[in-house]
Amino acid sequence: MATLIRLWKPHGVLSQFTDAENRPTLKSLLKMTNVYPVGRLDRDSEGLLLLTDSGPLQASISRPGSGFPKTYQVLVEGVPEAAAIEQLTSGIELRDGPARALSARRIETPDLPARTVHPRVGRKCCWLEIDLDEGRNRQVRRMCAAIGVPVLRLVRTRIGPWTLAGLSPGSWRAETLHAPVSDPKRPNSTRPHDRPRGTRPSTNRPGKSRASRTPRGS
Repeated sequence: MATLIRLWKPHGVLSQFTDAENRPTLKSLLKMTNVYPVGRLDRDSEGLLLLTDSGPLQASISRPGSGFPKTYQVLVEGVPEAAAIEQLTSGIELRDGPARALSARRIETPDLPARTVHPRVGRKCCWLEIDLDEGRNRQVRRMCAAIGVPVLRLVRTRIGPWTLAGLSPGSWRAETLHAPVSDPKRPNSTRPHDRPRGTRPSTNRPGKSRASRTPRGS
């Protein structure tokens, strides 16, 4: 069995439990012991962050191409042409190698908590939804910058079968997994096709937490 936590990381919070500069961390939101983030979100990014007490589960979810794609809703400065959006899925050369989204499209303004952003004077903005099967450092931001639309706000809404449903910024829910998991939207995944079953209510127990060493973020 493994504990898995879905947490809505707010803007401005680090995806770790300690910080030498005393910036806001997960410790202010989650008082549990021996759970570690599955991947990261940058301090200026928001949305779904998974944590678990299982090393194998942490590794299987965060591994590129593992069958647990990530969905991001991104407010960008500018309105990219269809050809520019297509570049995100056909491939973009970044400094650490080529990157390609599974899908990318323009969307209407999503139903998210309001947050003030500051585009340059006279510039229009729009929202994109981007799916990735990896999570290199600031990858979404770098890919959008490469097509000429810098990111103003980034919210991760899904990792595999887990979403922000039932959460608000700063809140979390825990469940107990009794079997290996895979993404039901990826039927050809090489992961076992057992779905998570059985949940256990979270108890918000106080305790110490240790920082994750996971080096990824978006």
